[in-house]
Parts: sequence; C-alpha cells; structure tokens
Amino acid sequence: MLVLSSPSGAGKTTLTRMLLEIDPSIAMSVSVTTRKPRPGEIDGVHYHFVDHDRFAEMRDAGALLEWARVFDNFYGTPRAPMDVALSAGRDVVFDIDWQGTQQLRQEKRSDLVSVFILPPSEQELERRLRARAQDPEDVIAKRMSRASEEMSHWAEYDYVIVNTNVYDSLASVRHILNAERLRRERQVGLANFVRSLEGDI
Repeated sequence: MLVLSSPSGAGKTTLTRMLLEIDPSIAMSVSVTTRKPRPGEIDGVHYHFVDHDRFAEMRDAGALLEWARVFDNFYGTPRAPMDVALSAGRDVVFDIDWQGTQQLRQEKRSDLVSVFILPPSEQELERRLRARAQDPEDVIAKRMSRASEEMSHWAEYDYVIVNTNVYDSLASVRHILNAERLRRERQVGLANFVRSLEGDI
C-alpha cells in the first residue's frame, strides 16, 4: 500500500493520477466521501459519493479500513476492494491524509509505504490552490490555515518529497516504489525460486 499525503494543493492527487497513467500494475484506492463532487469528478472513479447516513453505516459495520473527518466532510477507504487487490498481489496507491495514514499503519504496517509531499513554499501552496479554481475564498482560507497542522506530521512518514517540479517528484515516487518492490519480504515466491536455484547447483 503506497500512501501519498500532503496539505491540500501540494500535489498528491496530481502525482497519484500521473503514477496511475504510467504504471498499470498499480490499483487506485477509491475513497468514499460525504463531500459533493467537484466539476469533472465521476462517482466510482474519483470517489464514491455518499450521504452522511450511508457513511456512518459503513463505518459502524467495520466496512472501512480507515476514515477521517476533514473540513466538515468524511472520507474513508472501503475494506473489501482493498483486500481483493492485495490478495491478488497488486500494489495500491492511496491519496489520503495523515489521520488515515495513522489508521492504516495500525492495521497493516508491514504492507504500508508512506510518502509525504511538501510544497516548496507557503506562497506556492496558496498559488496552486487558487490556480485550480475549484474552491471559494473561504474554503481556500480554511485549507491554508490547516496546512501548517497537516505539515507537522511529515516526520511520521517513511519518505518526504518537496514538490518543486511535478515531473521530478513523480520520478522520486517511482524510485521509492521500485525500491520497496525489491524488498525481500515483498517478493512473492522468492524463497521457492532460490531453493530451485540451489537444487540446480
């Protein structure tokens, strides 16, 4: 499970989408949320959009691997599709915040690789939030005021990337992913392969 987290506007969603475009072996964790869709977002592709009652049902039934409240809306990761993807040996990328990452770490620490994305500056973060033209001024102000708190959790992550250039940052994420895939414990069937080699010698 590859987690990308950042304050809103620092680039985690852009990097996640770029990674999915160039690496077909990765599945996307599609979160469930109570917030309204943004322009261009498709239910079941970008998020599963539900009302507060349905979210509460899923949470109370244990159907969510993790969940958090962010800006008066709830977000969570459905457990069932995640178990299917991991059982099939697929890597799964998550676009979630520090609260969700903490819960995933408690549930599946050995399967988790976490990356925190930092903006190059506070001014650039605000510029990016305004440039995407998706939020009114009061929401942008909330996101900026929350950014400092979110960034204070950077030390809880395995890796940290300063997203000055999105293509350089994407290359760094790919290097991390490749290195983690080569870890001995993540190479399925490696022990049997080595035994077969030893038998041939």
